Amino acid sequence: MSESSKSDQGMPARGRLVYVGNVIVDLVMQIDAIPEPGGDTLAHSSLHTAGGGFNTMIAAARDGAGVVFTGQYGTGPFGSTVRAALADSGFDVVQTGIADVDSGYCVALVDATTERTFVTSVGAEGMLTADDLARVALHENDIIFVSGYSLAHPRNAAVIPGWLESIPGNIRVVLDPSPLIGELDADVRDRVLRRTDILTLNAREAQILSGGREKSAAAERLSSMIRVGGAVIVRDGENGAFLARAGAAAETIPAIEVTAVDSNGAGDAHGGVLTAALLRGMPLPEAVRRANVAAALAVTKAGPSTSPTAAEIDAALASA
Repeated sequence: MSESSKSDQGMPARGRLVYVGNVIVDLVMQIDAIPEPGGDTLAHSSLHTAGGGFNTMIAAARDGAGVVFTGQYGTGPFGSTVRAALADSGFDVVQTGIADVDSGYCVALVDATTERTFVTSVGAEGMLTADDLARVALHENDIIFVSGYSLAHPRNAAVIPGWLESIPGNIRVVLDPSPLIGELDADVRDRVLRRTDILTLNAREAQILSGGREKSAAAERLSSMIRVGGAVIVRDGENGAFLARAGAAAETIPAIEVTAVDSNGAGDAHGGVLTAALLRGMPLPEAVRRANVAAALAVTKAGPSTSPTAAEIDAALASA
């Protein structure tokens, strides 16, 4: 299951972000407001692009991390978009794809407040198998990033928890449970949480998972639900994030002030940059601060894959 990777000098090689999630097609439309039931509205702009977990992986790569994509993808109009994006990405793509099923897609509506609303159609990305995961060769310094979107698909949910439970204990797991947190099977959710070293989620998701607690209190409550010694990050937009560990009060880590244009992809930027920073050995509070800055910069641009480069993050940190 795990293999060591050594550099030419005999030292352990830098780990990679191993992404357990979905790459689908995002159909993004900018609108004034969500129409009432039975109504209609005209979009100011639209975009057709590879999205979903692609955005998290791109964010990590732009901040210098190596990336392994473990998920499935399809063949067809949407699958062609996914395949082209993966081919151009430089990621290590584990699976060869499914021949007779197309990839899924997501309609993302971004309103005038910059809030986003999603509706997703599932395709080949929901057909991951135990054999697929057995192809993943892990290095000792890798970090596995699990998306709750993948856990929402029954076939994926049937194999991912057991695979996570089988990996060596020294390999860290980051979980972003996604807006679907309230719909995940409770047993699947709890098994993955017990193998999670870092739980990162937004304020809404934290409130759902913690039983209605608010932000810092939610972070403190959730820290008892994950692996011993782990940490919880509750992202709170322009207010930054709350970081908590079991038995300790939550720490507030600030963001930077920006003018938001589109919040779509902010969480993806945060997760990717957080993981890239941890892979470089950065202490967790500093990694969260860096991720906060990346997410803030991402919302200043329209589109789902707007995570900044490492140089842009460094410059923003220096000026802040």
